Amino acid sequence: MPQIVYTSEANPVLPVFSQAVISNGTVYVSGNIGCDKNMKIVGDIKAQTRAALENIAVVLEAAGSGLDRIIKANIYLTNMARDFAPMNEVYAEFFDKDKMPARTCIGVAALPMGADFEMECTAEISEF
Repeated sequence: MPQIVYTSEANPVLPVFSQAVISNGTVYVSGNIGCDKNMKIVGDIKAQTRAALENIAVVLEAAGSGLDRIIKANIYLTNMARDFAPMNEVYAEFFDKDKMPARTCIGVAALPMGADFEMECTAEISEF
């Protein structure tokens, strides 16, 4: 039976989805945009990428996982031409270069709250 993940340490979510869901030893993390706990978008693409990844790390920890256990990441950018390279600079800070998860990066017309970056991911749970 799926288990809902919630931690007050992470940014709040809207009432229509969960921070993450665990099923069969895998945690599915909902999309995270680069905002603070007051749901305000933070700075440029680098700041948004960093904020989203830091929040994802908190959610993964609450689920018994971590960034190093991510299997697949999906990233959405509103401006690929401008933001792809600087986003990658920050993204690379969070992962061992020899153990990068599989990833897709998609250009989109818009993201919630006017964000430039959103990431969702699937990760293994440390203890299953």
